[in-house]
Amino acid sequence: MGEDVAKHEFTREDRTRYRTKVRRCLDVFARMLREARFDFERPMTGLEIEINLIDENCDPAMKNHEALDVIDDPDFVTELGQWNIEINVAPRRLAGGGITSFEETVRRSLNSAEEKARAVGAHMVINGILPTLRTKDISPELLSGNPRYALLNEQVLAARGEDLQISIDGVERLHLTASSIVPEAACTSTQLHLQVSPEQFPAYWNAAQAIAGVQVAVGANSPFFLGKELWRETRIALFQQATDTRGDELKAQGVRPRVWFGERWINSIFDLFEENVRYFPALLPICDDEDPLAVLDKGDTPTLSELKLHNGTIYRWNRPVYDVVRDRPHLRVENRVLPAGPTVVDTLANAALYFGLVRALAEDERPLWSQMSFQAAEENFNAASRNGMDAQMYWPGVGTVPVVELVLRRLLPLAHEGLIRWGVDSAERDRLLGVIEQRCLSGVNGATWQAREFHRHYDHTHMDRSDALRTMLRTYVDLMHANEPVHTWPLT
Repeated sequence: MGEDVAKHEFTREDRTRYRTKVRRCLDVFARMLREARFDFERPMTGLEIEINLIDENCDPAMKNHEALDVIDDPDFVTELGQWNIEINVAPRRLAGGGITSFEETVRRSLNSAEEKARAVGAHMVINGILPTLRTKDISPELLSGNPRYALLNEQVLAARGEDLQISIDGVERLHLTASSIVPEAACTSTQLHLQVSPEQFPAYWNAAQAIAGVQVAVGANSPFFLGKELWRETRIALFQQATDTRGDELKAQGVRPRVWFGERWINSIFDLFEENVRYFPALLPICDDEDPLAVLDKGDTPTLSELKLHNGTIYRWNRPVYDVVRDRPHLRVENRVLPAGPTVVDTLANAALYFGLVRALAEDERPLWSQMSFQAAEENFNAASRNGMDAQMYWPGVGTVPVVELVLRRLLPLAHEGLIRWGVDSAERDRLLGVIEQRCLSGVNGATWQAREFHRHYDHTHMDRSDALRTMLRTYVDLMHANEPVHTWPLT
């Protein structure tokens, strides 16, 4: 969403100036790619997890500012809704125990944050959509207080020209009209960052797109929204619709959505940034005083702030990232397809599968994307979002098969090989990929456990829907804190 912003009104001149500046940034970025100015000798990985806050009754706790005040840790930051916060984990290399280090850091930080947040009546939950959200919880006044969220909300609705329409047909059906983007705040995710060279970027991005469906199917954890059981990863459809700047007429004309899978394999990272500039008008046309060409000519590193801000308002499921750290520019693939949770160990198992697979596929002599249409990858992604572990998926050389069979027979060995190339030791590989294996053998991920536990209460007791969801969530939270992987969770 870009960094903090203060300006609240934009003129036509602002938009014209921004358009000129962002295109200048794009030209400078192209020159930087030609001149090989990027840091990639010691590639780092990063992790962000969005978190829900609940009260003692397992209802959303609208207390993110109070919680952040008492947590008092710069790794924790605000998010879109008043019941959201996010933890940004310091980047590190995967080799030499990096994945275990991520796990230990997140567990330690979350335990500390949970203990402190109790003082203000808030508790941490990591899952894709908080199942106890109610319609009253997604009203405009429940945006977080940071001015950037109000400004983003205003600009999305101004671009759309009418209220948002959210329609999801799954196990049950939901149709909702929203007067703000607050429903987007229901979508809490895990974001994985992978630093790569400009030359490597296309292969890693293509690989990430190719496995997006597999990631969602195995990691789904968002079966409920506003009390309805919808898709196994409802977050995918909800996020797209809750930020959609297109009315029906623009959809009919083929205008691209701002939450976007994409439409083709790429040959350069420039393809993605250029598409962003060509297809999407600015939501936040804010310019700084930097002349990126002058900075580059002096031998310094431009921030390209307008290009970065624009990129931050286009929500590709695998997003290209340009960033500058210690005056050195670098490139990252930001993988955004996964929900948060159910546990820290499940989160890192999902990460191990992703990092291993993209490495193995990106370095394959015969690229997967030369054997598979982009449309097939998108269809896999959509099928996984709807059906989770029950999804059928197309894969070259295999055909259309159950996703669990694909993972067990074909993809887990590839992930092991990829993690070996990253320098991940055998104990880490076996433990974390073993979690994925057992999920596939048992057919249980976060979404299936939530749905089964809900139905045990709702279908076989006198509980109403709200009480069944609260009871399920209370058990979920207890098991989440125990940090045993979700496939081992009992049904009470």
